[in-house]
Amino acid sequence: MTGPSDDEAILRTVLDAWKSGVDAHEPERVAAGFTEDAIFQGLHPYSVGREGVAAYYDSQPLGMTARYEILETRRLADDLVLGYQRVEFAFTDRPPLTVNLSLLVRRVAGSWSIALYQVSLLP
Repeated sequence: MTGPSDDEAILRTVLDAWKSGVDAHEPERVAAGFTEDAIFQGLHPYSVGREGVAAYYDSQPLGMTARYEILETRRLADDLVLGYQRVEFAFTDRPPLTVNLSLLVRRVAGSWSIALYQVSLLP
């Protein structure tokens, strides 16, 4: 039986890898953490698949970094975890931007990857 701490550990592993790629401005590494058919909604029109994820993060400014806080988790199925996070993106030339981030992470061939990424701005 898995519990909330297991789900948070899964999310933390996925998010730490995502953050590392974002902070290093390595869009291909960020995209590798997503499923092949991931639905991705950043602050631009949505895309499907890793290519769109890589293009999105390639367009982000150098020096942008991410800091996240996991707010909620839910185990939806054995191989599917929902996460709700607050993320602050910091920039070198402007104030930080805080967003809400909803994720669905899915276990594929023993590894957890992002299958859905949905950002919304805080009011």
